[in-house]
Amino acid sequence: MHDLAHGLARFQQDVFPAKRELFSRLAAQHTPHTLFIGCSDARVVPELITACEPGELFVIRTAGNLVPARTTGADGVAASIEYAVGTLGVRDIVVCGHSACGAMTALAHGHDLSGAPAVADWLRLADASVARTPGTADVPALVRQNVLAQLANLATHPSVARALARRQVTVRGWVFDIATGRVEDLTATAPLAA
Repeated sequence: MHDLAHGLARFQQDVFPAKRELFSRLAAQHTPHTLFIGCSDARVVPELITACEPGELFVIRTAGNLVPARTTGADGVAASIEYAVGTLGVRDIVVCGHSACGAMTALAHGHDLSGAPAVADWLRLADASVARTPGTADVPALVRQNVLAQLANLATHPSVARALARRQVTVRGWVFDIATGRVEDLTATAPLAA
C-alpha cells in the first residue's frame, strides 16, 4: 500500500496541478471518443499504449478481453457497452488482446482451472475461439482468433448494431505485443506502428 500512497501523493502534488485545466473540463463533461475493451492484465494499460489523456477512452477490462454476446439480465459488460455507445456516443470501439495473455494461455494449454471456478466459467465464453484455432497450444493464434470472436459478440449488442448500421461507429480488433510495443490491427491490412 505504501507505493500506492506515494503515487497518490505524487499525483496530487505534481500531476494534478499540471493538468488542473483538463480535470476542470472533465468535471463538467464526459465525452470519450473511444470505447476500449481490453484485458485485465496489469501490463496492458490502454491510456499508455494509445497516448490518450484522461477522458478520451471509456475502458472496459475483462479477463481475456472477453465480451459476452448480449443476453437478458444484469451484465456489467453489456451495461458499459450500452452506456458508451448509446449514451456517450463513442465514435470508435477497440477490442484489444495481447501477447502472453494468461487467460488464452490457460485455454491453449488446457490448464486445470478447477481451483478457480469463476475463472473457468468466465473463460467458457472463449470456447468458440478455441474451437476455431488450429493446433493446440498456439497462444498467439488463439489470441487473434479470440479478438475476432469478441468483435462478433460485440455486434450482438443492440446499441452497437444500431451504431454500425448508421455508420456512427468504427470497430477495430487489435493485438498488443508487450515485448515490442507493436500493435497489430486485425481489421486492417497492415500492422500499426508502435
